[in-house]
Amino acid sequence: MYDTNDRFDTPLACAWVRGVSLRTGMPALSAELTSKPLAELTEEEKQTILAAGRKAEMKLYRFKDHHDLPRVKRVLGLLSGVQPESLLDVGSGRGVFLFPFLKAFPGVPVTSLDLLAHRVELLNDVQRGGYPHLTALQQDITTWEMPDDTFDVVTLLEVLEHIPNVEEAIRAAVRLARRCIILSVPSKPDDNPEHIHLLTKPILTDLFAKADCTNLHFDGVPNHLLMMAWK
Repeated sequence: MYDTNDRFDTPLACAWVRGVSLRTGMPALSAELTSKPLAELTEEEKQTILAAGRKAEMKLYRFKDHHDLPRVKRVLGLLSGVQPESLLDVGSGRGVFLFPFLKAFPGVPVTSLDLLAHRVELLNDVQRGGYPHLTALQQDITTWEMPDDTFDVVTLLEVLEHIPNVEEAIRAAVRLARRCIILSVPSKPDDNPEHIHLLTKPILTDLFAKADCTNLHFDGVPNHLLMMAWK
């Protein structure tokens, strides 16, 4: 059912399998395989964990490597210049950006917000299985009560176009970020019924001005508008 040559991030997949095993007891793994630090696992031990995941029909392809996607690559490049001390990733979804970030910035504390319980559960299993600096919460950023400047950097990647109260989401992101906010949105109309906004440069400029944030830098890759806002 699974191709062992599939390109996925082995440490993340191993962490997920271990996390699910620790939470549910299945797939059954030895105490040594679940307690050993992820970085200290041998290649043979990693393959044993992955084999157990495959036998349990776990969907390891969820950890497909997306770091070469133009928009992901560009955001990681921007973050390499920032060197964030902590990150809030809003609407992490399937981890298209979050998983490459965990690989590129090992040890940086990351908090992930998502509205869907099963997305949060998956990330909590990854955390439990070997990524202690990852925290996943089922929260709506527009109503989440946290102190100002809690996170060094906030990312809003492919999420604003989904949020009904986009103005409040931006206001919350600006409030929670200590240094900057990075966002990406579709740059042209598409047929996705879940995309309820088309956020252009003028619209974003106005929305961020309402949140008292005017130091904006726009960029883009094919089909996506990127923006970096400094406080």
